[in-house]
Amino acid sequence: MQKPKLESYMSILEALVVKPLTLDHIAYETDMDCTILRQRLDFLIQNNLVEKRESYRKTLYAIKEKGVAVLRTLNFPKYLEKIANDIRVIDEALEIIRTLEKNALRKESRKSKKT
Repeated sequence: MQKPKLESYMSILEALVVKPLTLDHIAYETDMDCTILRQRLDFLIQNNLVEKRESYRKTLYAIKEKGVAVLRTLNFPKYLEKIANDIRVIDEALEIIRTLEKNALRKESRKSKKT
């Protein structure tokens, strides 16, 4: 099954953030068919997010500064979701700590009443 376009673009940009890659390496990293990958890369190149670099016997693709900015923007909701999940975990931990403290205080007050 083919990935949605936006997801494909993000996968390509995420692969290229690490370092420039050949078409085959991008296909492997993104698990994408080379024909579809070429189409997606052409779109990213046309929109100045990725550049094609010709080097000795290899063609490399590299993310441009604009591509990094777009990737950060697209990943921002994921970042916010992660923060929201972290806050929920912290809230749950604080509630557990409060419960444990209350239980400890009750035990102490029972011990002091007995003595």
